[in-house]
Amino acid sequence: MKRGILVLLSLSVVITGAYFTASKWAIRHETLMFKDPTRDERPVAVDVAVRFDKEMQADAGMIKLPVAILNHGNTVKFTEYSFLANVFAARGYLTISIQNDLPSDGPMVTKAGELYVGRLPQYQRGITNIKFAIEEMKKRQPNADYSKLTMVGHSNGGDIAMYFAKQYPDEIKKVVTLDNLRVPFMTDGKFKILSFRSHDSQFKPDPGVVPDEEECEKAGITVVNTNFQHNDMRDTGPEKAKDSIQAMLDKFLADTDSDVAAVDTRNSPPKILEPGPVSLYVPVEKPQTFGEKVKKSLSLTKTETKKGPSVTN
Repeated sequence: MKRGILVLLSLSVVITGAYFTASKWAIRHETLMFKDPTRDERPVAVDVAVRFDKEMQADAGMIKLPVAILNHGNTVKFTEYSFLANVFAARGYLTISIQNDLPSDGPMVTKAGELYVGRLPQYQRGITNIKFAIEEMKKRQPNADYSKLTMVGHSNGGDIAMYFAKQYPDEIKKVVTLDNLRVPFMTDGKFKILSFRSHDSQFKPDPGVVPDEEECEKAGITVVNTNFQHNDMRDTGPEKAKDSIQAMLDKFLADTDSDVAAVDTRNSPPKILEPGPVSLYVPVEKPQTFGEKVKKSLSLTKTETKKGPSVTN
């Protein structure tokens, strides 16, 4: 029996890998450059990822594309998260990755004792970039739903995503963060949150950023504690890390996008988990919540890490 389950799990991982490999060939990536006239023609570059067939359906007025906004970590380029963008695009999203900082902006600094350790100006600049990019994208992709956004971000980009959600909760459908460290999660249950946490001694969240298990359960927040390093969570990370995050993210989208209407997530049962690398769950006859699927299927294993350029938070 155990051997059969292991074989099934292995097969599921292979199928998932094949799915993303095949899907990415049907995904169009395009880099666009906008200039904001209200900020001295500040350049705002975006990378757009969208499925060809979904884009054609939207152009024909048959569907409205859901929109995901992807925010990069500090010192990391907006194009270095294609492994995330492809998951959203494969699920039919219009994915917009935005370059939030420029070399001329100067380095990000830490100011102990200040709100968000002095990072608020970076978050506000990120929100301005997002708002501007959305208005420009409406001209190019009018058949997309910009009223309910999925906010995504790694590290400092995750803090921008969470801060945007705090400022504009009615414009948010869901939030996905990868090791954001400064901005506390929203716990009012207005939308679902998925957060991947690293196992990295150099990158620890500030006190109060990640809610405890009980609060997560009440608010519909799923926290995934991995064995990965902070810098593994981008394109330069090891394949094990990226494959695991892709599999978990895809399951989260499959679960949350199946909702017919918005629901109060405080009645849902996600919990803080300890999955490490993620494998697909074994299908069962009784429908399960996302938290139950994860809890049943995931197992802790050690993962190799790969050093990349540093990310400062």
